Amino acid sequence: MSAFADRVLAGRTAAVTGAGGGLGRAILDQLAAMGANVVALDLHEVALDLPGEHLSLACDITLDDAVARAARAAAERFGRCDVLINNAAILPKPVPLEDTSEQLWAEVLDVNLKGAFLCSRHFGAQMLEAGRGSIVNLASIAASAPNAVGVYGVSKAAVLALTRQMAVEWGPRGLRANAVSPGLVRTPMSEPFYADPENCATRMSMVASRRIGVPGDVASVVAFLACDASAYVNGQEIVVDGGFLHTSLMSLQNRDKA
Repeated sequence: MSAFADRVLAGRTAAVTGAGGGLGRAILDQLAAMGANVVALDLHEVALDLPGEHLSLACDITLDDAVARAARAAAERFGRCDVLINNAAILPKPVPLEDTSEQLWAEVLDVNLKGAFLCSRHFGAQMLEAGRGSIVNLASIAASAPNAVGVYGVSKAAVLALTRQMAVEWGPRGLRANAVSPGLVRTPMSEPFYADPENCATRMSMVASRRIGVPGDVASVVAFLACDASAYVNGQEIVVDGGFLHTSLMSLQNRDKA
């Protein structure tokens, strides 16, 4: 956080979805430290203890009317939104494709993809009117590598496509859109994977940096994309995984030697 704690976002307003989760909280803290007014969006209002001005709103991001109301409330309080972080997502328990119900498929795509689209449309409208803004979509390494929850990976791959579409359509009008794809990050949602020390050690051994990420690792990259330091970065995906995606072959070979 220290690298960006010089109020480079002073006077700007940043909205963060999924604000009650581990990543959402870290992103809120980071952006507030940079001087932004923050708008926290979650299914239920989030209690905030942050510096500067902030607003907490209950919002179901899968409902167009709810997102429209939240965007209006943010504009009424702060004038307009300058930064949007589409962080909200759901990750179901592992399930093979043949057992994935239509209902589960729809639920995941509703939150992870439709929610990002609706928020970008309503909050992004304020940025387009102002002729400037930054949208950061939280994707996942599951967008690039098959995982135990197929629909989750599909939803995040679609988020990357949406990011590129927004960058090309809205870039000429001053709005940038980029994506951050976290790898193995320890949050309340992922804690069950790390509760077993042996399982945690195995996961660490698969990461080139030999540690599991923390929410602050992701938040600092989001902050870079949110501020003018990344003014010429548009339509890009930044993978924050400690090198995990590049280690599979060598990890397998090392296990063979053992």
